[in-house]
Amino acid sequence: MTHLIDLDARIALLANGLHRKDPRPGAGLDPHPVVKLFTPDAGATWLLTELDPDQPTLAFGLCDLGLGSPELGYVCLTELRQVRGKLGLPIERDLHFKANHPLSAYVTAAQSAGRIVTDLAS
Repeated sequence: MTHLIDLDARIALLANGLHRKDPRPGAGLDPHPVVKLFTPDAGATWLLTELDPDQPTLAFGLCDLGLGSPELGYVCLTELRQVRGKLGLPIERDLHFKANHPLSAYVTAAQSAGRIVTDLAS
C-alpha cells in the first residue's frame, strides 16, 4: 500500500496511532483525517486517521463501502490492496484531499448523508 500512503502520511498516521494509545487521562484524540482512499469505479471511501503502531498494516478511520452506512472502524491495508471496483480498478488516494475538520465532523456529516462527505462548510 506504499503507493497509496507515502512516507509523510505514514508518519502522521503512526503518530496519531501512538497518541490514541496514550493511557493518560484527557489524552483523547479527534485528529483530522490524514488520507482519503476511494474506489474510482465503485462507491467505497475511507478517511484514515491513524495506523496501529503495534500492527502498522491496521488503519483506523471512517469507512464507507457505498452501502449507505458509513462507520468508524479498522481496516487492513493489506486487504485493501486486493479490493477492486466494478471495472476492476484498484483503490486510489485522493491527492487533492486536505482535511479541514476533525474526524468527528466527517462522522456527523456521513451519518446525516448516509455516505462520506468531504466538502464540509468551514
